[in-house]
Amino acid sequence: MPFNDDPIPVTILSGSLGAGKTTTLNHILSSEQELNAAILVNDMGEVNVDADLVERESDLTQNDDEIIEMSNGCICCRLRGDMLDEVGRLAEERDFEYLLVESSGISEPIPVAQTFARGFEDAEFDPTGVYELDTMVSVVDAHSFWQGSDAGQVLTDDEMEPQGNRVPEEALMDQIEFCDVLLLNKCDLVPDDELEEMEAVLKTLQPRAEIIRTEHGAVDPGEILNTGRFDFEAASQSAGWKRELQHGHHHESAADEHGVTSFVFDADRPFHPERIATLFADLPDGIVRAKGFFWSAGREDVAMGLDKAGQSVRAGPNGTWIATLPKAQQEKYLAARPGLKDDWDDQWGDRGSELVFIGREFDQETLIKRLENCVLSDAEMEEDWNEYPDPFTADEQRELALADD
Repeated sequence: MPFNDDPIPVTILSGSLGAGKTTTLNHILSSEQELNAAILVNDMGEVNVDADLVERESDLTQNDDEIIEMSNGCICCRLRGDMLDEVGRLAEERDFEYLLVESSGISEPIPVAQTFARGFEDAEFDPTGVYELDTMVSVVDAHSFWQGSDAGQVLTDDEMEPQGNRVPEEALMDQIEFCDVLLLNKCDLVPDDELEEMEAVLKTLQPRAEIIRTEHGAVDPGEILNTGRFDFEAASQSAGWKRELQHGHHHESAADEHGVTSFVFDADRPFHPERIATLFADLPDGIVRAKGFFWSAGREDVAMGLDKAGQSVRAGPNGTWIATLPKAQQEKYLAARPGLKDDWDDQWGDRGSELVFIGREFDQETLIKRLENCVLSDAEMEEDWNEYPDPFTADEQRELALADD
C-alpha cells in the first residue's frame, strides 16, 4: 500500500562530463540521512561508471532497485521512453519519497523536463500527477570554464567528442540556460576574482537561476531538494538571449563591472550571404553566446538561424517567415500577435534580422559596424539576389566555425 498519495518530487542534475554531478549526488545522499530516495543514473557509455560510484559511496544498491542504471544512450532522446518505463515501475511500488536523476554529460535538459512535466507519447506510463518536477540543477566545472574564459569559450571536457550533430559547447549552453539552480563546482581551483567574472557571465546567460559556489560537490541539500523552484514556462523563457530580445539591455552592475555586455542587432534589409557567413565564422573571441534569426538575400523562402555556443557556430535554415504562409494563416498569426503589424513591410512582410550577442571584453562598436557592412546596400537591393552564392544551402543549420582542440 502506498504510504503517500502526494506526487513524488524530482530533482534532475545536468552537467558536462567531469563537472561533478555524481560527486554532488553522493554528497547529498551522505549528508541527508532522512532522505528516502530512488536514484536514476544515465551514462552514454555501455558501462555505467557513475551508477557504480553512487552505489559504492552510499547505502543504496542496484540489486534492490534503489538505483536505476540507464546506459548506452541519453534519457533526453533514445532512452526517454525506457526512463518512463523504469520510473513507472518504481511508482507502482512507491517505497521511496524522492527521485534524483543524473543525466548524461550531453543530455539536453528541456526534453528530460518535458518528460516529467508533460509525459511522452511513445511511453505507456504517464508521470503527470505521479511525479512532480521540483528542481532543475546544472553543474558547471568552474576550472574548465575558467581555462576557456580568456578566449571567450565555454568549454567542457577536452576528451569529450561531439555526439551526432551536437558539440559539447551546445549541450553545456543548454544546461546553463535551462535550470533553476546553477552549481559552480570546483571553485577551490579558481582564484576568487576569476570566480566573480565567471558568475557575471553565467548570470548574463541565465538571469533566473540561483548560482551557488561549491567545492567537491558539497552543497546544502536544501538548495536543490524540495525547493519548489521549477516552473516550466519561466525556465523556458529564462535564457539571457531571450530576455535580451524581449526586454533589451537590463544587466545588473555586477555584469557590467566585469566587462560582460550584450546587444541586439536589428535589420529590415537582408544580409549578403557570403559576407555574413564570413563574419559568423570569424566572430570575436569574447562572444560566448549568439542567437537569433536573420534574412539571407536570395533565400526569401526560409528564415535563417544563428546559434553560437562557445567555439561552435551554426547557421542555416531554421524557420518560416509568416509572409510565406497562406493568407488565412498569416491573418491568424497577426491576430494572435498584433505587434507584428507594426514592423510588417508591404513588400517583404516580417522578413528581417534580429540577433543577440553576449560576451565579455569585445569591441561592440566594431562588431556592429561589421554587421552593418553585411547588410545589402542601396545598389545591392536592386540586384538579382539569385545570382549570389548561397553558403546556407543545407536543409538545416551547419557548422561554420569550430576551433581545433
